[in-house]
Amino acid sequence: MEVEAAKLIGAGLATIGVAGSGAGIGTVFGAYVSGIFRNPSAAPQAFGQVLLGFALVEAIALFALVIAFLILFG
Repeated sequence: MEVEAAKLIGAGLATIGVAGSGAGIGTVFGAYVSGIFRNPSAAPQAFGQVLLGFALVEAIALFALVIAFLILFG
């Protein structure tokens, strides 16, 4: 296998983390909406934690993309 083909395969495998990040964001906001429907008075308190969870899950996607770019262009 040539080095260029191995780089492309590795970068493709590294971007699997982006799909996982999408599922994680859906889970975070789905749980938030479900919780707000059960207890609407807790919305202001829970929203900060939702944003923190969103930021952490989105960071995983950014790390996966950085690794993919490092594999491709490094």
